[in-house]
Amino acid sequence: MITVPPSFRRMPRWWTDSVGREWLDSLPDLVADQCGRWGLSVDGPVMHGSNALVVPVRRGAHEFVLRMAPPGDDVGAEAAALRTWDGRGTVRLHDADVEHRAMLLERLDGSRTLADEPLEDAIRVLAELVTTLAVPVARTVRGTDEIAAEHAATFEREWTTRGAPIPRRQLDVAIRCADSRARDRASSSAVDGDLHFDQVLAGTRMPWAVVDPLMLRGDPEYDLGRILWSRLDEVPDEAGVVRVFDLFVERAGVPADRARDWVVIRSVSYLLWGLRHGLTEDPPRCRRLLDVFAGR
Repeated sequence: MITVPPSFRRMPRWWTDSVGREWLDSLPDLVADQCGRWGLSVDGPVMHGSNALVVPVRRGAHEFVLRMAPPGDDVGAEAAALRTWDGRGTVRLHDADVEHRAMLLERLDGSRTLADEPLEDAIRVLAELVTTLAVPVARTVRGTDEIAAEHAATFEREWTTRGAPIPRRQLDVAIRCADSRARDRASSSAVDGDLHFDQVLAGTRMPWAVVDPLMLRGDPEYDLGRILWSRLDEVPDEAGVVRVFDLFVERAGVPADRARDWVVIRSVSYLLWGLRHGLTEDPPRCRRLLDVFAGR
């Protein structure tokens, strides 16, 4: 029987999710049942991200990890995305049981993520992964232009509801950026809509691989804002922020104006979401990015 780590129980997702908390309590039995279905044995300490539990397992001489997702997560879509990428820049999927919200994945080194690497080295890796992940996908995959259109339509209402948490001029810039990205039809290339340092683990098949990717279609620089705010405390001043931004843009080969648009859009989106959910650390980081890229 595995033990659910206390750090996993403290994740923000479970603060208001009673169904999720019940799922946490049932996880030892769920893992045991899934190991029985797939002929697996537990092979190391349990790990987790913000949403899913990951258990090192083996079947004979073969090592894997068992990923268990909570109720509400679309495991079918997650498995389909991993099958599309087929290990190109991502962890490789070996099996999926959508009914029981389980996936059997390639084992990576859970003790090494890009969060532990020097910032500029990690930025270079993320920029290169963005280009690797840009495989062709169907037009039915949600486009970054659709997301931008939604933000253009809702930013002002959310800003008002939250008590005008940023200057009006920054809001206007964000709406213009969102409108601009909405008017450009998204490309047919895949994008990871949840790309950041903790989601990239060291491996043996390739040096670094993305785990838990969220497949979108369109602008590869979509999540640059998240990349920046994730380790923003390591950057002492505005010039340093711009230097990291420029490094990503150069290595990923994306247009700087489009990348700036997405930093502004994602920063406002996450700021408003964070305030709504009671976050205290990330909203100031988003404000700092907006001061740099949307004017003070």
